Amino acid sequence: MLELKFVRNNPEAVREALRKRRASTEPLDRLLEYDRAWREALKEGDALKHQRNVVSLEIAKLKKENKDASAKIEEMRAISDRIKAIDERLREYESRMQDLLLNIPNIPSSTTPLGKDETENVVVRTWGEPREFTFVPKNHWDIGEELDILDFKRAVKISGEGFVVYKGLGALLERALINFMLDVHIRQGYTEVFPPVLMNERAMIGTGQLPKFREDMYACTDGFYLAPTAEVPVTNLFMDEYIESLPVYLTAYTACFRREAGKHGQDTRGIIRQHQFDKVELVKFTTPETSYEEHEKLTRDAEEILQLLKLPYRVINLCTGDLGFSAAKTYDIEVWVPAQGKYREISSCSNFESYQARRANIRYRTPEGPRFVHTLNGSGLAVGRTVVAILENYQREDGSVEIPEALRPYMHGITEITKDVS
Repeated sequence: MLELKFVRNNPEAVREALRKRRASTEPLDRLLEYDRAWREALKEGDALKHQRNVVSLEIAKLKKENKDASAKIEEMRAISDRIKAIDERLREYESRMQDLLLNIPNIPSSTTPLGKDETENVVVRTWGEPREFTFVPKNHWDIGEELDILDFKRAVKISGEGFVVYKGLGALLERALINFMLDVHIRQGYTEVFPPVLMNERAMIGTGQLPKFREDMYACTDGFYLAPTAEVPVTNLFMDEYIESLPVYLTAYTACFRREAGKHGQDTRGIIRQHQFDKVELVKFTTPETSYEEHEKLTRDAEEILQLLKLPYRVINLCTGDLGFSAAKTYDIEVWVPAQGKYREISSCSNFESYQARRANIRYRTPEGPRFVHTLNGSGLAVGRTVVAILENYQREDGSVEIPEALRPYMHGITEITKDVS
């Protein structure tokens, strides 16, 4: 979240940032109103506490002189009651200000392009050339069902729409991709962790999922939430801690869970948008001075997966109108999907600056005193969407699918998926 002092001293800068995001300024206006009321109440309370001290000295003097102090004692009780009421009011203001701060998005970076929505995102680079097919390419769901490696009907039976069962070589392909991605990222210098996927509310607040996106989360019993991404458990590993040595690079595989609220009718077929999906995540903790350099490196680390798999993609710089709630800057990596004839997101690589660290209270020590770290993360990659890209980009006219060469050691040497072997 943003620092209250920063918002108080720079209200117009925050207001302009909200306008650039096409976000409501109403939470900011309410926050500033509560802040003014809080400061006035604090000033009044301090004056009353000073008055109480004066009266207390007067009472002591009267008692020392064996004089009647009952009037002064009654006056002090009245002052104490007023102070108690003001302290309760201050706590209420502080609680409301905290809630409002949690609902104000991050300030976009100066290198985030200005724009109203996704149509104004900026293409940074492309890699690889989309394949020219001599036949009409099929959708991944048709390929998967014909090869008997994706089972949507049975997934609906046991769970509902928005789920899939991977079968045979489909299941092996999913598992192979997870191991392949983790191995590449470990080689790049990341340390693998395997965290829980049941999160408490504090962790969900720490990375910005709550309270803003509560309707998109799966809430469980006993106050737990299913993690929507490994960003949540991995970033919060250092909640309320000082990190002694920076930078820290972590990678993790987890299953992810999202209700996809408000996205009905989008990608209803296939595995582009699922309620449960697998993802390998990259998370970095850095100093403020190095975070943007580290952001570029993190994005390149995610790109390497697609390059090794020889899948065409592009990198776009999200504009202010399409930027995620907690991010200051985001690169989306979009892989080419032949059947749709367009690029689709397969990774978002974001720099949150100190926004998440302030929420989760993650700091490091400097000679000048404690500072909040900068946090970064990105998908390295979304596994199901990588399956989509492989099935569609590597499909053959006879219905079989070639396995990318870099992935074959993880597929036990299998070079293709055919209708005869699944």
